[in-house]
Amino acid sequence: MNPSVPSDASQAGATPASNALLDAQRCQVMGVNQNYASSSGTQYHIQIEDRGPVLDRVTETLVRRVNLIIYANYGEPNARILYGHDYDWDDVRTADYNRLIDERVKELAAAARVIIEEKEERQIVRIKHFIRRYYRTRDEGAKREFELANALFPFLFSRAWAELKRERDVRQSQARAADQQSPLEALLSEEPAAEAEVAAEEVQYPLDPDLREYVIEIERVLTDIGAGLEELRTRGAADDILLQTCRKLEERAREILAGKEPSEVTTRRLESMRQTLLTTWKQIQSRLKAQ
Repeated sequence: MNPSVPSDASQAGATPASNALLDAQRCQVMGVNQNYASSSGTQYHIQIEDRGPVLDRVTETLVRRVNLIIYANYGEPNARILYGHDYDWDDVRTADYNRLIDERVKELAAAARVIIEEKEERQIVRIKHFIRRYYRTRDEGAKREFELANALFPFLFSRAWAELKRERDVRQSQARAADQQSPLEALLSEEPAAEAEVAAEEVQYPLDPDLREYVIEIERVLTDIGAGLEELRTRGAADDILLQTCRKLEERAREILAGKEPSEVTTRRLESMRQTLLTTWKQIQSRLKAQ
């Protein structure tokens, strides 16, 4: 899970003082642009921008939006976006509220480092998964995955390979019977359940800001749909048809968000999926209000 970051002013535990209202142009605080070297040695860049009051296209309400983008291999030809997210607060236009948002920006900068380390741990598990899978199946898709990981994250690939070798050594010390399966064969042929789960496709954040905004919105609507369904389950109002429809819709959305080729991530495709998800989200909200 990502580090906990307050999602609005009430959760932040602060109430803005009653002072003069500011123009929208003055409702922005200094952002963050800083480099960060992870524990593996990979270079990242953390970018946080206070976008001020904006109209949220999903809820059609004004919010105070702070955008976080984390770049991997920053400054290199193979640079890519590791993580992107919009954090929304209430649209309050006062100097005191600006100070509150400034504190939240600092919290996000600290949280971004934790996100990076967590993402790296997941990437190591993914690399090990694809190495194991290739050994078992000689699947070329698995080979391409770990070769790509080696090109993008050589330090992480080295760590993953070293962990596999350490696990092999443990198996070797435990192998006693002469007819027992070889430690390396046993190690690579057995895949921990948790490893297979983490190996699910990761979201690909486009470098193009407009396309990236769609991806971030789709992720957020998926989260809201999941929360709405859970609330319906709690109330006993989630029928099988709705649950199955949402499950299939989420699978389609995840496939689109994991698009490896730029041609798979187009404005038309993302807009269509966003609208479909938004319609579903509104249906769930209607059911919740009717309860």
